[in-house]
Amino acid sequence: MMRFHISRLACTAAIIGAVFGAAPPVAAAHQMTHVVFPGQSIQRAVDAAEPGDTVLLTPGTYRESVKVSTPGITLSGTGRETVIEPAATKAGNPCAEAGNGICVIGTKDHDVEGVTVASLTVTGFSGSGVFAMATDGLTVRNVTAVKNGVWGIAQERSVHGVFRKNTARDNGDAGLFLANTIKEEAGAADTRGTVVAHNRLEGNRIGITVRRLRNLTVADNHLTGNCAGVFVVGDENKPRAGALTVRGNTVVKNNKSCPKTARLDALQGSGIVLTGAEDTLVTHNRVIGNTGNSPLSGGIVLFKSFVGTPSERNRITDNVLEGNAPADLVNAAAGTSNTFEHNSCRASKPAGLC
Repeated sequence: MMRFHISRLACTAAIIGAVFGAAPPVAAAHQMTHVVFPGQSIQRAVDAAEPGDTVLLTPGTYRESVKVSTPGITLSGTGRETVIEPAATKAGNPCAEAGNGICVIGTKDHDVEGVTVASLTVTGFSGSGVFAMATDGLTVRNVTAVKNGVWGIAQERSVHGVFRKNTARDNGDAGLFLANTIKEEAGAADTRGTVVAHNRLEGNRIGITVRRLRNLTVADNHLTGNCAGVFVVGDENKPRAGALTVRGNTVVKNNKSCPKTARLDALQGSGIVLTGAEDTLVTHNRVIGNTGNSPLSGGIVLFKSFVGTPSERNRITDNVLEGNAPADLVNAAAGTSNTFEHNSCRASKPAGLC
């Protein structure tokens, strides 16, 4: 879909107004809005867009996978009624061949900067609804990722990300997955202040996974009905995972049962879990009714990594915990430097942490 003349876009002013809050000029100096309708190619519009442009998808269903590699563009729908589903054929489309819906991809030597994905639904992909790699300043907001085979929304090898007000439901692994890299062993990466905030995660294997990362905030999210709520994952590589904040989240009844995998024990009833992490602040969270029989079950659980690395110097403070089992607070981290202060809870393992 190439750039439209203003005269052809008069009929879309109401749609644009609904997304942006008003009906601004479609074409401004150095910025264009490319409007796409069901049956037209999103990829063609994305390929035609230049930095600063917006690709606006009108309501309806689009059956294709889309790769974004141009910096500074916005790919936006009009809300949940803008739906992206898998195409009938994948050949020749690397994003589709990887099983993903929307791919935001930089290169090994240069991150793609300032891309926004907003206000749409991605569903039914065998991989991830949204997958990003080598990005700087990616924003994903108001995206609904439902019933994708692996991750709802995922990012690796990226910095300065913002993931806000998204819904990830019934995805095969994590609703939101952030990692250093998934294809090699490496130390934790500095995300330079990535923020995961005000998202809703339901019915996934894990609500939010933060894997081998540092300098990141997970705040004010609502997690329920997953096998586990929040996972902060580290290992023996240097630098260690940690130096991040998990704050103000509501983590309730993540009691779905998930079987053991090659990398992880069976999961059920885990609220917030740290494995092999250091210097992490877990504070002002509400962790209620997470119960199960997994080694990782409980309200807030500190555990050694799966290669035996202890969790160290983590601070668990000012959280409200109730009705979690086998305990509200569990310290099985094989480390002695973690601190538990000012938490409202009834039971802990070992005793005395509440």
